[in-house]
Amino acid sequence: MSGSKRQRQLAREKYERQQSRRVEQADRRRRNQRITAIVVVAVLAISGIGFVIVSNQGSPDATTATEALPSESASTEVLPSEPAANATPASGDDEPAADTSEPIEEPSVLDCGPALPTRPNDTSFDAPGDVEAAASITFTTTCGDIVVALDERAPETVRSATFLAEQGFYDATACHRLTTEGIFVLQCGDPAGDGTGGPGYELPDENLPAQAEANYPAGTVAMANAGPGTSGSQFFLVYEDTTLPPAYTILGTITQGLDIVQEIASVGTEDGTADARPRQPMIIEMATVQRS
Repeated sequence: MSGSKRQRQLAREKYERQQSRRVEQADRRRRNQRITAIVVVAVLAISGIGFVIVSNQGSPDATTATEALPSESASTEVLPSEPAANATPASGDDEPAADTSEPIEEPSVLDCGPALPTRPNDTSFDAPGDVEAAASITFTTTCGDIVVALDERAPETVRSATFLAEQGFYDATACHRLTTEGIFVLQCGDPAGDGTGGPGYELPDENLPAQAEANYPAGTVAMANAGPGTSGSQFFLVYEDTTLPPAYTILGTITQGLDIVQEIASVGTEDGTADARPRQPMIIEMATVQRS
């Protein structure tokens, strides 16, 4: 294991330990709050019994009123195993004990640069026409280089990707969507940054896989779409074997940088859901074509 990968692994493990401590601390606080609330209820209940007996002697309602209280005070018996260390000190000092745990740090998994500004969406491009197809495209990103070998079985899509890369369409665009359950992809290629951007033209479907288990294996690069024949500029990077309807043109295969996508996926999404912006931003700084 390289030094940088080992450092990233240690950082992840440290973050997980810190998150575990955070959960334990929150659980302790909730238990203490429950104990305090139960004790207060019990004290009030006992006081209430005394008041009812004194003020309602001889009244048939007094028995009814007092019989409802033991179950409330008895609830304190459920908590004998709560740690006494969290009780208020005998000195009467109500200040909480000092927190000696390590400060919570955000994970530092990738050596990514800052989240650079992205450019405005531009839909003024015409279809590429007779463009010499590239053999591969290198996406230079803020997290490292991702190299995609283009698949000649999708000629129109490959020519379009070549054309857009040479026009600078992909430069300063963010990978805007990460999915982490069911399908495992990082989606990129949208200057709008919200799934609505595109070049202003659409492409036919090509090079569709068969319907099968894991028909979009890890390392596949395929085109996003809004239905048949609507591919544009957006593509997704598959970081773990994924099963999808055979409706997404396969553009190529990642030959370098799959580990980058996998580590971005390991950090999760901004809001913790299974489908949202990646928590670790990745900006495509430049796309460069290589012809054979």
